[in-house]
Amino acid sequence: MGVKLKDFTDPKKIKIENLSGNIIAIDGYNIIYQFLTTIRGPTGEPLRNNKGRVTSHLTGLFYRNINLLNNKIKPIYVLDGKPPELKSILIKKRKEIREKNQEKYLKAIEEDNQELAKKYSHSMIRIDEEIISDTKKILELLGIPYVQAPSEGEATAAYLTETGIAEYSVSQDYDSLLFGAKKLCRNLTVAGKRRIPRTNRYINVEPEIIELKEFLRLNDINRKQLIDIAILIGTDYNPNGFTRIGPKTAMKYIKKYKKIEEIPTIQKELELINIDEVRKMFLSPNVIKPDTLSHNEINKNKLISFMCDQNNFSEERISNMINKLEKTQEERSESLDKWFK
Repeated sequence: MGVKLKDFTDPKKIKIENLSGNIIAIDGYNIIYQFLTTIRGPTGEPLRNNKGRVTSHLTGLFYRNINLLNNKIKPIYVLDGKPPELKSILIKKRKEIREKNQEKYLKAIEEDNQELAKKYSHSMIRIDEEIISDTKKILELLGIPYVQAPSEGEATAAYLTETGIAEYSVSQDYDSLLFGAKKLCRNLTVAGKRRIPRTNRYINVEPEIIELKEFLRLNDINRKQLIDIAILIGTDYNPNGFTRIGPKTAMKYIKKYKKIEEIPTIQKELELINIDEVRKMFLSPNVIKPDTLSHNEINKNKLISFMCDQNNFSEERISNMINKLEKTQEERSESLDKWFK
């Protein structure tokens, strides 16, 4: 879902090359979902191979990661584990929306309304075991490590920045800041021109950085207060938030009363939610620190076989991208050799 904190941020726009030399922890499910949403056919249907397996995410994972590696960026993907019990309400709500929109999607297809079909197809997306299995496979062949989080991938990605394993946590959701990510990088995997829904206009999407320390200083709050603001608005663990409280009101209340329990107008609603339990999800999440993480060479032949023979991608395009990366890496190696001679 993602907490609505945009109005309180002052992100720093960057170019992808500005991250050169850094290790980044990517919230895997968040990014996979984006690829499944944006890389689709004219009526919103996902791309598939000749066996019917979804390949939209493979398109995004291959081309975006080649781009990152070309810019000397070392990604680590963090994949979700078992969702916490507190998230069950949101999961149930998403399932209901998916089922309702499936009916609307089929009706739009029947009426040959491509625009409407594409709209409803987005909320029907579901990340299943096949998608995760293929995600792990392509990452292994690209030489990119992944971490299987015990619970929320976003929490473990944030934890990797706290422990110094990664410099940035990459996600579209501001929840990373609630989990304690030192630096949040947004738009990294969706950078470029993006069409505004239901229009013929396009906007240029650029990567941006939000530093937690600066974010808190800018808004004159601490991290615990940030979490309280999020709870008032609504999080994955209390998706409905509090009645008639949006981002600006939440910020005003916390600045005035310092914490949720002191807000006089919400005392009745407060009895219906275990605030400390929700706070704990962000302050003490179930995370893991991996023993070893190594970035390896691309397995060129097996990667081409996986993408082209098994998933029907163009061998010429896939080979050209890999060759371009290999050439870039060779040129860097030659430059280093000259420098040390």
